[in-house]
Amino acid sequence: MSTPLFQVDAFADRPFSGNPAAVCLLSSEADESWMQNVALEMNLSETAFVRPRDDDEGYELRWFTPKVEVDLCGHATLATAHILWEEGILPLDKPARFLTKSGELVAEKAGDWIEMNFPAQPEERSEVFPGLARALGVSPKHIGRNRLDYLVEVESESIVRALDPDFRALSALPTRGIIVTARAETAGIDFVSRFFAPRAGIDEDPVTGSAHCYLGPFWADRLSKNDLVGLQVSARGGLVRVRSVGRRVVLAGKAVTVFKGELRV
Repeated sequence: MSTPLFQVDAFADRPFSGNPAAVCLLSSEADESWMQNVALEMNLSETAFVRPRDDDEGYELRWFTPKVEVDLCGHATLATAHILWEEGILPLDKPARFLTKSGELVAEKAGDWIEMNFPAQPEERSEVFPGLARALGVSPKHIGRNRLDYLVEVESESIVRALDPDFRALSALPTRGIIVTARAETAGIDFVSRFFAPRAGIDEDPVTGSAHCYLGPFWADRLSKNDLVGLQVSARGGLVRVRSVGRRVVLAGKAVTVFKGELRV
């Protein structure tokens, strides 16, 4: 028995940039503990497990970090759609429809880009959690959170780039992750960000699609525009186009396959 396995650099237009994700093509439902072990073995921020739905209406999709299952992941969804089209499993002109723990997600080809329609994750409340600013080593302009993450706005792009957080302190916060963002100083970019999730086993995620479900509405309100370009300024870096559409956001990025193989277990 073997299971096709791929590694894809998502939100990237060349290998060894963007955010790597593993994509595992299942033919039937898999044991949850097995999926978690595969994700631990791959040791990437996310491993996606996708299989055809029983009703033939798209695919079931789940995402695991090396430590936990997550409810929403943008870059591994992008990687999965890319593989379905590249491997000829899905025609290029047909949308990829995924049933997930965050509802139905749809990805479509748009030239060299892949557009994904995700639920917006706007700010639900503003609060100052004790120790957050100290763990990041910043003086925030704003702190808020949604159902998944904290968001911390700081004064400048240079502050975001220079962050050196205390990951042990951040791992104690009761949240999936912490987004740090600022208005961009780089030409052609609207905002920059970084994303830290030590509680989920990821000190820093290279490019985080789901974080842009929060960043999109946040910056659309502040910049009074719905079509935005975000740059996640991690070491690998990645570009995410974001369009706010009511209670949804459309995220767009590119993807590159790095390798394909098979699981023998």
